[in-house]
Amino acid sequence: MELVFLAILVLLMIAALGSGFPVAFALPGSAILTIALAALTGWLFAGDTSAYFAQGGPLQWLNAGVTNFRGVYWEVERDTLIAIPLFVFMGIMLQRSKIAEDLLVTMAQLFGPVPGGLGISVVFVGALLAATTGIVGATVVAMGLISLPVMLRNNYSKELATGTIAASGTLGQIIPPSIVLIILADQLASAVDQAGATRKALYKASTGQFSMPSEFGVVSTSAGDMFLGAFVPGLLLVGLYMIFILVFALMRPSAAPAVHFEGRYDRKFAFKVLITLVPPLALIFVVLGSIIMGVATVNQAGAIGAIGAMIMAGYRLREGHKRAYIPATLCVASLIAIFVITANFSTNIKNIKTSEDALGIALATIAVIFFLASILWSGWRTFKIEDTLRGVMVETAKTTSLVFIILLGAAMLTAAFRAFGGEELVREFLTSLPGGFWAQFVIVMAVIFVLGFFLDFIEIAVVVVPIVAPILLADPSANVTAVWLGVMIGLNIQTSFLTPPFGFALFYLRGVAPAIVRTVQMYKGVVAFICLQLFALVIVGFVPSLVNYLPSRMSLLAVTAPPPLNPRLQYCMERYAIERFSAQNGKISQAIARVRGLDVSYLPKKLQSRLSTSLDKTAATEGLLQAIQSAEAAVSAAKPAYSPVHRQVREVESGIRDIDEEIQQVRSAIRRLRGSDDKSQARRDLLQAQIDEMKAEQERLKATIPANWPEKNKTFMALFNAEIKARRDYRRNVDGAYEPAKTMVEALAGADELAALEMDIMQIRTEIVMEPPRKAADRVREVSRQIGTVPGTSAIRSQLSKVRRELRRRTPNDAKVQEFYAKALQAYREDLAWRKRGSKELLPDLQAYETTIRDTIGLRQQPRLPREQALYIASCNSGHRDISLSF
Repeated sequence: MELVFLAILVLLMIAALGSGFPVAFALPGSAILTIALAALTGWLFAGDTSAYFAQGGPLQWLNAGVTNFRGVYWEVERDTLIAIPLFVFMGIMLQRSKIAEDLLVTMAQLFGPVPGGLGISVVFVGALLAATTGIVGATVVAMGLISLPVMLRNNYSKELATGTIAASGTLGQIIPPSIVLIILADQLASAVDQAGATRKALYKASTGQFSMPSEFGVVSTSAGDMFLGAFVPGLLLVGLYMIFILVFALMRPSAAPAVHFEGRYDRKFAFKVLITLVPPLALIFVVLGSIIMGVATVNQAGAIGAIGAMIMAGYRLREGHKRAYIPATLCVASLIAIFVITANFSTNIKNIKTSEDALGIALATIAVIFFLASILWSGWRTFKIEDTLRGVMVETAKTTSLVFIILLGAAMLTAAFRAFGGEELVREFLTSLPGGFWAQFVIVMAVIFVLGFFLDFIEIAVVVVPIVAPILLADPSANVTAVWLGVMIGLNIQTSFLTPPFGFALFYLRGVAPAIVRTVQMYKGVVAFICLQLFALVIVGFVPSLVNYLPSRMSLLAVTAPPPLNPRLQYCMERYAIERFSAQNGKISQAIARVRGLDVSYLPKKLQSRLSTSLDKTAATEGLLQAIQSAEAAVSAAKPAYSPVHRQVREVESGIRDIDEEIQQVRSAIRRLRGSDDKSQARRDLLQAQIDEMKAEQERLKATIPANWPEKNKTFMALFNAEIKARRDYRRNVDGAYEPAKTMVEALAGADELAALEMDIMQIRTEIVMEPPRKAADRVREVSRQIGTVPGTSAIRSQLSKVRRELRRRTPNDAKVQEFYAKALQAYREDLAWRKRGSKELLPDLQAYETTIRDTIGLRQQPRLPREQALYIASCNSGHRDISLSF
């Protein structure tokens, strides 16, 4: 019966959407009606309102949607959706200020003489508007009103002209900042949590271990990561559009002729191009650049974009007036002043120490006042001229409210879908497909593409993604990142604006296109661009680094970059070490030989031993790297024969676990039967028969496991564990090889710093005798703290600590105080002696040795990855690595 109500839920939703009922009410309405109908049917025919739910009851699932929505979006940490009204405001403000019109006219004049130049200019402007406004309707309408008549007047093919405009208008869905990407990032954040829990449960069931290594976890995403991940695919799509138009124009010149500019390409035209292009490009750079460089979060960048759009609107709405550019000029000048001041002065108001600090804060305050004045001035203009600000605010509120109401409705619909076992049904269907992850992925992409013919992008993002994303992300065989999956879905969803019969870009264009352009011609025109979008989807699918590289790069180069000891980085760090070590092995051997030839007999025995150990472990590193390569090659050679058997057995075991869960559900149903009459007993017998049948099915599944599985598994796991051991041995070895060398260099380099404290140490004797014990103890502690800044001075500090503790006694023993002080002074002089000699004789060669091994053997011990290594690891980690054999 659960399947019946699941079908009713889907049919109700389709009927409501198909009849034109508002999406915001169709989604929760379908959920509420279906849950109510299931509860009523269960009460009438089974005496239990929860009888026809896969689990739980009607009240639980009615509350689940709202509870999940509130739990997700009311948490302070989950602030992703705050960016939506900010970017919507930015887009509508730029659209109302007619920036798009200026861009279209100027770019058409610039690109016109090129074959297909008008079409290329439309794509170029579409990309710029996508990165600034991101509003499909506004972009398509603007280009349809301005560019379409010009293209038709110059004998452009109607199909090419309309297809180019419609496709270019949809670029705002994939080129950041994009509302689609923000919504997908939010939905995927929840999906990652579910997929992570599923993968941990799978690891526990497969290996018997309770704790899964963190490097096997699902890689999450954020709106900033989605923006970075979509940047290159967006540019790829723009490039494909331009290449197609250029090739089409060269093959059929009459369908896309060159249009020569009637004016002159002089300084006046160049200034016009600059004044039209620079402000939008500057806004794009500030908004996206602040995110990419880690200066601002997505929400902060949205606020920057909203203010920037308002300032641009402030001068555009006053175009032609003498003082039109004063607020914008004041804004730019004040920002430059702020940057210069903060670079040359300390502007921490809590740390004013000199008159120079006070001057810097005063100048910064003046610059900020001028900056705020420019914002208020621009805002006043947008408020007074054509009531622009009020109109933008109203449209922003409408759009934002629509998005949030749909999200609430989608949360309720998803809860109802789970209530009737829909999520489990989808999971079983996808996991049962032959071909593993990629078969599942292709099916999901095909379904999303087909849904794009009938549903809007928001409906697909909030209804389909929460159901299928956890299933795809949990699969360890592909081990895809959430940002890659999100960008792939975003590229796919983009086609929903072009696919008839409900392609919204076609509707927008139809509303402004002249009657000479038939709707069929528009449909024909977008076919080529839909194919280009699908081609881009295939390219990104086969080259995941196009998506993953930028987020990974920015993460590893950011101030908050993970340390090199992070488990997720180890595999690629070892690959880097293997490549670099073979190239530098000669240098490393020479450095080892030079250090071994040094006279270190006057160093403390402990340091001598540690240095000797470091050299031995450094020399052993090459053999350990070769052991990793050999173990990895052995595993790779065994994979082809073992992997199919492993997959078969894990699928069987998964089926057995699923049957276990079904048995538990049936047993719960038996426990809920309270009556003792014949009808209840018959129901119990029927359910018990189902349990017996499911147990028999489990036995049949167990019989399908190959008889040689235990032997094959044991043999492969021996190879697999050998690789793990080789990697573990290498990591322990390099940590032990680098740390002593680093410590030795730091100790010898601190000779001058230690020598500078000699007078302070000598004065302690006088203070012990002349000052009260408590005051003398405080002075000893201060000197001990200063000595502690020099590495390797623990022996001196230990004796000084004894002096301090003795002085703090009620009745200090002067003899002991003098004894401990004498030992501290002796330790200081001995320490200083070998440091001074070592800094002259040993330090240069030890520094050369440490520098030689720092970026390979010592990489794990660095506070953060150097740039070269970070770029290598970002590239290495941008692919997808199969980890299914670890499960």
